[in-house]
Amino acid sequence: MTTQHSAADPRNAEILISLNGELVPRDQALVSVFDSGFVLGDGVWEGFRVVDGGIAFLDAHLDRLYEGARSLCIDIGLSREALSQRLFECLAANGMRDGVHIRLMVTRGVKATPYQDPRVTVGPATIVIIPEYKTPSEEGARRGLDLFTVHVRRTAPDMQDQKLNSHSKLNCILACIQATEAGADEALMLDPDGAVATCNSTHFFIVRKGEVWTSDGLYCLGGITRANVLRICRAQGIPSAEKRFSLVDVYGAEEAFVTGTFGGLTPVHKVDGRVIGTPPEDGWRAGPVTRRLAEHYRDLARAEARRSGEPGR
Repeated sequence: MTTQHSAADPRNAEILISLNGELVPRDQALVSVFDSGFVLGDGVWEGFRVVDGGIAFLDAHLDRLYEGARSLCIDIGLSREALSQRLFECLAANGMRDGVHIRLMVTRGVKATPYQDPRVTVGPATIVIIPEYKTPSEEGARRGLDLFTVHVRRTAPDMQDQKLNSHSKLNCILACIQATEAGADEALMLDPDGAVATCNSTHFFIVRKGEVWTSDGLYCLGGITRANVLRICRAQGIPSAEKRFSLVDVYGAEEAFVTGTFGGLTPVHKVDGRVIGTPPEDGWRAGPVTRRLAEHYRDLARAEARRSGEPGR
């Protein structure tokens, strides 16, 4: 059970996918074997949640996408407004308004030959939009996640900067494999000095004596949900900090949870076999601080999604 787990939805078999602006059936959505994303993992991507016809935190996701593309010298070839319009056109073509997760992928484009040099790219950026009916598993939210601390470390900014939401995810995949083989749901990853950094596909938080802690952010993606949880903490007067901490701090925490666009806030049950905190009497793993933050986050996501869908925005 991972934060990305969801029940299969038969409606997804018939979805239309936006491939460079053309809407095509799922089984016909194909890219060239010479595409930079296939050959090299050369691209950037974003995940979005659709709520009540809008896209939650759309501006923040586009900020991250365009920043990543600039860092990699990838010309997306569309303005933010045009790309937003393409997202909503794809949703409209599929009649989708809620309970939907979107994967938007942008690669450098088709290459003349399978070689890493960007100068052998011969076409414009490849832009793919995949909307699917996906809702987080209630089982995962109820029982919480089991995490395992892996030996695979997050790399420093002078190696492969973890702030890039690139298609190249081998570091995270190796961590995920080790956690899976250890019988865990997800990997907890450390930074080069052994401090807690993040998980392989989500951001990690602990609660200690009423304070909410997450890593200093240097070795993890600039998470949208992560930032919004910290925003909610400030608005609600909940003490919070971005700081370096160790596994001893984790093992002694009263609560722990992970955050991500798809799952929102998901409680953590165990880390390396240690049960985190005391289970609430109602059978759900989420503690009082996690529940409070999750409720405010759902409200914020709905409000932001509603704003994204306003005419003329």
